[in-house]
Amino acid sequence: MKRFLYLLFFVSHIGIAQKITVKGHLKDTTGTTLPSATVMILSAKDSSLVNFGTTAADGAFEIRNLARQEYILKVTYLSYAPLTRKILPLAGDQVDVGDLRMQPQARQLAEVTVEDDAPVRVKRDTIEFNAKVFKTNENAVVEDLLKKLPGVEVDNDGTIRAQGEQVKRITVDGKEFFGTDPKLATRNLPADAISKVQVFDKKSDQAVFSGVDDGQREKTINLELKEEKRNGAFGTLMGGVGTSDRYQARASLNRFRKQEQLSLLGMANNINEQGFGIDDYMSFTGGSQQMAVGGGGVVRMTIGSNNQSGVSLNQGRRNSGIMTNYAGGINYNKNLTKNTELSTSYFYNHLDHNLLQTTERINFAPSGDLTFNQNSRQNNTNTNHRLNAIIDRKIDSLNSLKFTTNVTYNETDADETSAGENLAMDGSLLNDNEKRTIDNGTSLTANNSLLWRHRFAKKGRTLSVNAQLNVTETDRKGSIDALTNYYTQSEGSVETLQTNDQTINTLTYSGTLSYTEPLGGRKYLEANYNYRANLNDVKKNVYDLNSGEPLFNDSLSNLYNSNYQYHRGGLNFRLNRSNYTVTVGASVQETFLDGELKLSDATISNSYRNVLPVARFNYDFTSTRHLRFDYETSVTEPTIQQLQPVVDNSDPLNLSVGNPGLRPAYEHNARLNYIMFNPASFVNFFGFADISYTKNAITNSQSYTEESVRISKPVNVDNTLHLSGNATFGFPIQKLNSRFGITAMASQQKGVNIIDDLQSTIAQNTLGGRFRYDYRFKEIFDISLGANISRQSTTYEFDAASNQLYYNNTYTAEGNLHLLGNMYLLSSSLEYLTYENKTSDYNQAIPFLNISISRYILKAKSGELKLSVNNVLDQSTGVSQTADVNYFQRQVTNSLGRYYMLAFIYSLNKQLNPMGGMRPPPGGGMRIIRP
Repeated sequence: MKRFLYLLFFVSHIGIAQKITVKGHLKDTTGTTLPSATVMILSAKDSSLVNFGTTAADGAFEIRNLARQEYILKVTYLSYAPLTRKILPLAGDQVDVGDLRMQPQARQLAEVTVEDDAPVRVKRDTIEFNAKVFKTNENAVVEDLLKKLPGVEVDNDGTIRAQGEQVKRITVDGKEFFGTDPKLATRNLPADAISKVQVFDKKSDQAVFSGVDDGQREKTINLELKEEKRNGAFGTLMGGVGTSDRYQARASLNRFRKQEQLSLLGMANNINEQGFGIDDYMSFTGGSQQMAVGGGGVVRMTIGSNNQSGVSLNQGRRNSGIMTNYAGGINYNKNLTKNTELSTSYFYNHLDHNLLQTTERINFAPSGDLTFNQNSRQNNTNTNHRLNAIIDRKIDSLNSLKFTTNVTYNETDADETSAGENLAMDGSLLNDNEKRTIDNGTSLTANNSLLWRHRFAKKGRTLSVNAQLNVTETDRKGSIDALTNYYTQSEGSVETLQTNDQTINTLTYSGTLSYTEPLGGRKYLEANYNYRANLNDVKKNVYDLNSGEPLFNDSLSNLYNSNYQYHRGGLNFRLNRSNYTVTVGASVQETFLDGELKLSDATISNSYRNVLPVARFNYDFTSTRHLRFDYETSVTEPTIQQLQPVVDNSDPLNLSVGNPGLRPAYEHNARLNYIMFNPASFVNFFGFADISYTKNAITNSQSYTEESVRISKPVNVDNTLHLSGNATFGFPIQKLNSRFGITAMASQQKGVNIIDDLQSTIAQNTLGGRFRYDYRFKEIFDISLGANISRQSTTYEFDAASNQLYYNNTYTAEGNLHLLGNMYLLSSSLEYLTYENKTSDYNQAIPFLNISISRYILKAKSGELKLSVNNVLDQSTGVSQTADVNYFQRQVTNSLGRYYMLAFIYSLNKQLNPMGGMRPPPGGGMRIIRP
């Protein structure tokens, strides 16, 4: 045993001794130190990157834990010629290369191609990744590349999170790509076209122009193309056929030039794959919307939960039901003149969705819980057209004009058949219902804005005017055929046979005036004024057909118009320093709401005054560590649907009615955000802490009729409170060729539950986290493991027996194995979903396993034959479970089962750019490698 321990010690000692450290100092020819230069250790055999680092403030560098072998030391720095040295370790555990002197780049050429070999760079608030360092498979798309980046996460539904926040926008070379839908870029652009991936918070045009932070930010990723892609064409074609009549086709064609970008997209499949995002889903579902205007000029959009028809969004992040999708579009950007840029796109998509769904909902009530069960079959179709256009004109050095328009036209058809029932606590039947609803309609939305910006001769003095005009026209027709049976004291049956038609016309116009004045010492004062008017005209006609002839139903019909307007004026003060900025301010908002219910000759007339303070603080510890604090207030007005006292009986067992007496909600929001990213070690940490406190919060109260029919009505409650925290830590282990990412999350929401006019508090607590592990062995094998854990508990003051505790967990594994000189690729992915409810002893596990093998063919591997087996275990069920202020609900839906598919993928890059885009420019040229 002792001999074994001695041997183990000896071997480990030798292993440690084999590790070396390379260090030195970097200066220029004058002896000036060069900080933040990129130092790379390359393999002497194939020049592959082994490790890298950056020089410190005094020019020193040190790269540790290198195996004892021959290397090439390469140093790059902007405006200096690259420097290389051969490393030959002889004795000892350190190699000191001494003072290295870099030569300035002396030659000045008309055409210079600049390349960047640094894996990661941090430029103040932007993290930039060198795409070629993060290897992807042949014919991969941008989404696959993003999965490789530290601090970036991509869910199975394509949702992207960077630095802990959801990415709302993707641009290509700084220009719009099909509007603001990230998935159109990430799921359609080839990964090998990308040179750099830049992650940053995009500020509003007004904030960039004036220098005064208005708080409007979008987490944005910019994809910087390779130089050869900017001067040629590239793209992919894909087609596949499978068993069970499954098919898939996709095309991406791109032609980029110096002053012009053209992209064409097309897709068709019946395997539940969408290349676009949530906006189309929401226009499909017809969910209600409301807008909130904040003290800092923030505009928020929140989606209501009273979803009457359309696609059910599975919270397990897998599309429920069976979807057939056809989509296509064109994106065109061009510099019309030296000072005028055009960015425009058109996108069309058609969805056909078939859904089988079982719903089990426990409605909590002080008098006794009710169980609602429902089986439904839905067929929904949606056709959507989107047109976006931006013209940005720099009139002269002091004036600019920007015009933006977005036009959306939507057609929907929904046909649902369902059977539902309500049960008492003892299991006795209270009522049941069978119904069929048909709904179809169109909507047209046009949003337009014109922004004029002017700089005065005095630096920092600016004036901007923004005018907006938005129009929405909605036309819908529907019918309901239902039979409802009651088994309580008033036993009987009620047949509902109705048709309805509804038109909603909305006109919104607004104007914003902003003036900034420099106060000296990098201090600024901003004065702003905003006016907004929202005019609504609602007509809903309901006709009973029970008598055989249409009979107007005035209790369910509605003629309503409203005029919502506000005036808001405010002042903001901003202080800029080298490592921090401070913004404080406040505005006063006067709100007026006037409405008329013509059928009942009733009127609504309310006015409100609110003071809306705002405060922001940014502190830069270093170029890679930042702290940000934001505090703002906002006013959320009731929606048109919430204000109308008209019953919606599309579900006879679950009615809803509006409330004309609603007051606006007043919300306080604060966020503390810390970001750290070390580009040398790839260690990153992102932390958030959020608090939201709402006065006069709007929530849905519940009441029950004698027949146990539920009626929902929006009401104001005193306050609600929401707390949440999120911390993400990522780090690599170079010895193991591995990278880890760990996220911890916690949140608590306290609200008010109102059932049969009895108020009680409710607390919802969520604890969870995400884990990610990536391993790569050369160019042969890679694997990625992940977990997403969520523990959710809900406690009710009125009845502890109704408390809920449940888990929604997702475990993932993905691997790739390259065979026979990378001519074959074996890939597999596993997604293991678990749903557990400790209260009801419900437990469901759903594994989804996909396996594929690819054979690369044609020159430069431009062709790929791919045979795949999707959903190997033939799991055709989807589950989602949620708890709300007064119910717990679980839904089980149908899902796509097992199928086999043979596909051919063809890359156009090499064929359309036979020289790879690297032909020297006329008159000569050179390539500069920079850090």
